[in-house]
Amino acid sequence: MKVLSKFVIPLVVFTLLVTGCSFGGKNEQKENEQSTLKIMYYDEGSFFQEYGMVFSALYPNIEIQVVENRKMYQSENKDMDAALEKFITEEQPDILMLDTDQYKKLALDGKLYDLDPVMEKEKYNTEGLIPGMLDYLRENGGGQVFGMTPSFYSQVMFYNKDLFEKYQIEPPTNRMSWDQTIQLARRFPTDGDKKERIYGLKMGYSEDLFEMASILANSENVNYVNASQKQMTINTDSWKNAFKQAIDALDSNALYFDSMRNQGGDEAMAQTYEDYLLSDPFIAGRLAMTMGDINFINQIKQAAENEKVKDKIVKNWDIVTVPVGQQNPDQSSMMSFNNIFSIRSESPSKDAAWKFLSYVTSEDFARVKSKSNNYNGLPVRTKYITDTEGHNFAAFYDLKPSTFNSYKDFDKLPQSFWGEFRGAASQELEKVKKKEQELDAALDILQVKGQEMLLKEDPVPTEGAEGAGTSESSGSVTTIETTE
Repeated sequence: MKVLSKFVIPLVVFTLLVTGCSFGGKNEQKENEQSTLKIMYYDEGSFFQEYGMVFSALYPNIEIQVVENRKMYQSENKDMDAALEKFITEEQPDILMLDTDQYKKLALDGKLYDLDPVMEKEKYNTEGLIPGMLDYLRENGGGQVFGMTPSFYSQVMFYNKDLFEKYQIEPPTNRMSWDQTIQLARRFPTDGDKKERIYGLKMGYSEDLFEMASILANSENVNYVNASQKQMTINTDSWKNAFKQAIDALDSNALYFDSMRNQGGDEAMAQTYEDYLLSDPFIAGRLAMTMGDINFINQIKQAAENEKVKDKIVKNWDIVTVPVGQQNPDQSSMMSFNNIFSIRSESPSKDAAWKFLSYVTSEDFARVKSKSNNYNGLPVRTKYITDTEGHNFAAFYDLKPSTFNSYKDFDKLPQSFWGEFRGAASQELEKVKKKEQELDAALDILQVKGQEMLLKEDPVPTEGAEGAGTSESSGSVTTIETTE
């Protein structure tokens, strides 16, 4: 446990004042109302930088103690659920920072405090929250809201308006399917030198067939393995359709991949900053559509302010939602809530804990954070997700996060499974790409090989062994990188 002894520093007070943060009012505590708030977070320093300093300036009578749980993830814990439960039992935090899976389990186990009655009693303003946020938390909470999140991550699809106008092609719209998006990309010309030609759509890092099919399948909430039952599902009709669509898209020659930026060898390594900016085909005006987050907008702005390249870059662009699955047209597999803060059901400091949750999801907090960088996500208040140039920023929150977790229960699989299966998949699918093997045959082989890998037992670690391996990430967000 660590305690921050000095909450308010001059720099923080100055920052809050210039950003218009209001002190006092209905949030002001009486001087004699002292309380302590114990918060479970990955790292104390990052917590105070992101949340604690601002909150402590507003509520100086609430002492914050951060209990770091990062060692829980750095150790060789095989059962992360048990490790989390042990941590909570020993440390007794008032507020828990959780991911979606942890939130869902602890809510089901009755370990979290129901916020619905509190929000009603306190007349908590839900009007300005991004659509779908409370629905998402309620759905994962078994019908009740057991947590709040101050920020979210989301990718959108950028498109070059000038290219669509030049080739007289209708621009993309919100909630297009992947098939519609790929067909739109195929309408652009495919001739010319690779370093100068136009591309219709950027898809991921490489032309790896498994990677591309996974992006398509993930949008339809389809996984290639049922981890809880240790059963392969890669030879199903859903996966066959995803692979056929991926093969067809690759054969079209309309797609761009990040790996193409590295094909220059050593020359690509020895480039100027201006060369680096123009190496992104969308920024250079040679790419019709690409996925990206709020930070990609910052890259475009940096290029526009660079005297050497500003006349060579994309001028007119806008954004729409990322392509969606046909079965889930209102969900995005490229959107997630960064941190879910929940109150422990047995916390003795529920009032102070609610003050923290309500503030970090308030318009005041969103206003403060909107004036800083967006590396830690966008605020959940739509009023502060805006663009002075009129771009369609609503695309960032028009969809709601997918509840599908492609890595669910992966910690129950043999540690060698992921690497071994990806190796086998690359080998068999490369034959398909070269027309040396039929897709059905390749998937049947992978079904059998994968099943054999699932049934392997992890070796028993020798006494005193270190670094036996790590478990797969529990995240479920599909990310299509915009830069290397």
